[in-house]
Amino acid sequence: MVTLREAHALLADRGFGPGGASASTFADGTPYRVEIPSCEGPRVMAAVLEEAASRRVKVDRISQGSGVMMLTDAEIEEMLSLGASAGVEVCLFLGPRGAWDIGGQAKVSAAVGGAARGNAMVAASLCDAFRAVELGVRSLLVGDLGVLELLGQLKIDGSLPADLVLKTSVLMPLPNAPTARLYERLGATSLNVSTDLPVPVLAEIRSVTSVPIDMYIEVPDDQGGHVRFYDVPEIVKVAAPVYLKMGLRNAPNIYPVGAHLAATAEALGRERVRRAELILRLLAEQDETL
Repeated sequence: MVTLREAHALLADRGFGPGGASASTFADGTPYRVEIPSCEGPRVMAAVLEEAASRRVKVDRISQGSGVMMLTDAEIEEMLSLGASAGVEVCLFLGPRGAWDIGGQAKVSAAVGGAARGNAMVAASLCDAFRAVELGVRSLLVGDLGVLELLGQLKIDGSLPADLVLKTSVLMPLPNAPTARLYERLGATSLNVSTDLPVPVLAEIRSVTSVPIDMYIEVPDDQGGHVRFYDVPEIVKVAAPVYLKMGLRNAPNIYPVGAHLAATAEALGRERVRRAELILRLLAEQDETL
C-alpha cells in the first residue's frame, strides 16, 4: 500500500511538485496577454477591434468557436487581414464536434463536447486544418486529444507549418500538471486550463510546461460561470506567460453563429473587451510590478 505522502514523493520524483512564482514571459517580455474569445467572423472581430481601440485595450489574440467549417474563404481571409493590420493572432476552431453530432453523451456531458467521434470526424478536423492553413491561418483551436496528436505529428513531418499554433480548447479538460505535460508532449503550444483551478494548481502546471497558458478570467455559464477578477494578479505571478481570456456570464451559447445572431455576437464581443478593460485596471491597481 502506498501512503499519500509516498504518492506525493513519487510525483515529485517525476517532476510534479509544487510550483511557485513564474519568471517566464512571452517573447516580447510581457507576462500576460489578452484574448477575446467567440469572435465568430469578420463583423464580430471588427467590432471587437473597434471597441478595443476606443478603450485603449491591447488585444493580442482572438479565438473563434463555431469552427473553420462555418466560415467562407472570404470571411477567413478578411479576419486574417484584420489581424495583420492590428497585430492580433487569429485562432480558429477545428471541425465538427461531439456536441453537434447525433450521439447522446455530449448532450449531457460538456467534457466530451469537443470530441471527434470516429475517424470520419477526425478526418473532417484534418480537412479543416489544412484548409485554414492554406488560407494563411497559423493558429488552430483543438478540442480532441487524438486530433491534437495527429496535428503535432503533421507539424513534425513538415505536412503542416512548424510555426502553427495548436491551442487546446477548454472542452479538453486540463486539471493537473501531468495532463498539461501530456498535451504539450503531443503538440500543444498553448494550453487552455480547466476553468476552476486554484492558483497553486496553476503554479504546478506552469512548473512542468513551457508553452503559454490560457486562463478564463470570466467563465461562460456552461463552463462554470466563475468571475475571478481579483485573482488576476496572483494568476499572472504563477502562470506567466498567460493569456487572460474574457468569457461572459449570463450570455447565450451562440455556436454556431450566423447572420441570425450577428447583433448578439457583436454585442458580446464588445462587452468582452469592456471586461478586459476592467481586468487591466485591476492589474495596474493591485500589482504595479506587472
